[in-house]
Amino acid sequence: MRHERHRQRSPSRTLWAFLQIVGHVLAPWRRRWRLRWGARPGEPDPSWPGEDLIADPNWGFTHAVTIAAPPGEVWPWVVQIGQARGGFYSFELLENIFGCRITNADAILPEHQTLSVGDQIRLHPSGPAMHVAVIEPGRALILRGSPMDKASGGTENIWTFHLVAEGPGRCRFIERGKTVHSGSLTDRLFFSPLLVEPIGFVMSREMLLGIKERAERGGT
Repeated sequence: MRHERHRQRSPSRTLWAFLQIVGHVLAPWRRRWRLRWGARPGEPDPSWPGEDLIADPNWGFTHAVTIAAPPGEVWPWVVQIGQARGGFYSFELLENIFGCRITNADAILPEHQTLSVGDQIRLHPSGPAMHVAVIEPGRALILRGSPMDKASGGTENIWTFHLVAEGPGRCRFIERGKTVHSGSLTDRLFFSPLLVEPIGFVMSREMLLGIKERAERGGT
């Protein structure tokens, strides 16, 4: 289906998202492709901000798109990401079925253009917040969950966004995720690549395409 942001809220687009998720859950052999969708050799660069925050993850991914806009025109869409902010530019109805209360912005929101280290970004109104670990305007936004308590277990994750200029009026937009979790049965089942990764991939790819379309078309 052609990507059009105004259809992200439609029942047909929501059904398409659900069918994609089911398809990927039933296709574990496509895992390698999912984990590197759109990425090029050398992406990520180990020197990028945030790469050292989780050195040995249980699993991680790199997704990327090329956008026909300079980093400075993409950044405003990235920096306003979050629940009760600009949303996640993904399948809005599907997110809201699970109580996320998301409204994807179709315009740049001046009130959400400033972030500082330590600020909270929520994925769900009742879920734990992520925190801004690193921010380099126009270049990188690094979000981090609460550090894992090695004694009691739990999880730790980072979610990172990088913008890399690529010639006049173009850039690469790279999304990274890393997760480390305890060896408990609950964590191993919940964070199983057979379930969490397919769901996350479908939502993340739509987010990247949603930001790409918005940045290339502007706020209209």
